[in-house]
Amino acid sequence: MTTMFFESDINTQALENLCVAMIGYGSQGRGQAMNLRDSGINVVVGLREGGKSWNQAVSEGWAPLSMEDAAKQADVVCMMCPDMAQPQVYRDIVAPNLKPGSTVLFSHGFCIHYGAITVAPENNVVMLAPKGPGGMVRRQYEEGSGVPGLVAIHQDATGNALDIALSYGWAIGAARAGIIQTTFPEETETDLFGEQAVLCGGLTELITAGWETLVEAGYQPDVAYFECLHEVKLIVDLIYEGGIARMHEFISDTAAYGDLVSGKRIITDETRANMKAVLKDIQDGTFAKQWQEEAASGSANFKRMMEEDIAHPIEATGQALRKQFSWLKQNQA
Repeated sequence: MTTMFFESDINTQALENLCVAMIGYGSQGRGQAMNLRDSGINVVVGLREGGKSWNQAVSEGWAPLSMEDAAKQADVVCMMCPDMAQPQVYRDIVAPNLKPGSTVLFSHGFCIHYGAITVAPENNVVMLAPKGPGGMVRRQYEEGSGVPGLVAIHQDATGNALDIALSYGWAIGAARAGIIQTTFPEETETDLFGEQAVLCGGLTELITAGWETLVEAGYQPDVAYFECLHEVKLIVDLIYEGGIARMHEFISDTAAYGDLVSGKRIITDETRANMKAVLKDIQDGTFAKQWQEEAASGSANFKRMMEEDIAHPIEATGQALRKQFSWLKQNQA
């Protein structure tokens, strides 16, 4: 049975008198640091001096420290720099300055699960992973709600690692929505699979293939864009609010019938076999090894694929259309 924690289940004093160091000030680092500060937690931000995040942090009321000084002060060190940067940052900066009995906290289990980082046994290793991007973590907190989270314990050196992780989850607002207990392997593998097969890789390929099918059949690119990309948000919002059942409740009978008779023509047995192959590569470390080698070699293939992706004609169509969306400009202001 799934274990879920809410605010009433948590010892919110577990971070009292502790110093939390945020190593990195990107999407998650910024959002979590600001929520911690607003919850009354003693937070310091550790950055590379002169890095692109330094001035932003200063402008938002922080007095940034070097990563070394932040790690020296910390009772809880939050590893919020990118996955591929974490091993070197931990090895060269955090580990030499880590106090015995302190806690190393991650928001994704990649580096621990695949062995890129090993933390000394006298330290806690925990994860509190918000299930949403950092901007949403911040926005939901400011609105009085929160983004759900996952909590996991890899090492419990002090006997209260779970209390510390849950208190952290409370402080960033995750306990307002609910925190599910998991493990580092489960979080890592499901997160990577979701990104690759459904949320990012699967969805963008489906959108692009649908758009190409309509345009190649002679339909206007703008009309195809609305049908295959723009309206995705409308459907996803319904699913988010109440699952697939709610989507079926609010779409037309024609759309629902088309869903039921045509969906399985798109997601075929071959598609499901490919999903299982993607999952296997994640489980056995093939994907992690490939990504680590790509990053270590300078990311040339990654950059090339990214350039090809954003050069697709659907992007030019979307850019031209969105310039005419006055309501979108207001939302982005």
